[in-house]
Amino acid sequence: MKPRLVTSVVGAVLGLAICASMFAHHGTSASYEMNKTVTLMGTVTQFLWSNPHCGIFFDVKDDQGNVVHWAVESLPPAMLRPAGWTKESLKAGDQITVTVNPSKAGTPVGNLVKIVFPNGKMWTGGPGAERQQQ
Repeated sequence: MKPRLVTSVVGAVLGLAICASMFAHHGTSASYEMNKTVTLMGTVTQFLWSNPHCGIFFDVKDDQGNVVHWAVESLPPAMLRPAGWTKESLKAGDQITVTVNPSKAGTPVGNLVKIVFPNGKMWTGGPGAERQQQ
């Protein structure tokens, strides 16, 4: 094989592999009920400001008074920063109201649609919110 052809084939294969890996983890609609929302009030236990998605962990009391530990996936820091979010936006002990697309598996996990911060400020965004606004 000629060197230029080999280089072209290798470049094309690498390009496809990189593109495929970039989109591989974005299975939001595979994991969450995108046509359903649940609103929860709870107390933040941890806020992870990290890639590929920020995470909000909080405790919610169910109808029987039991504490349920929830985890919510949001957008990455680079997409939250322009909306005014920082790694200090949420702290352990903050009281929040969160609307999520719940997990299809029925576990206490969700995709962030809307959040009301402790100061009363509200943010909507992410794949779930865009779908809800259509």
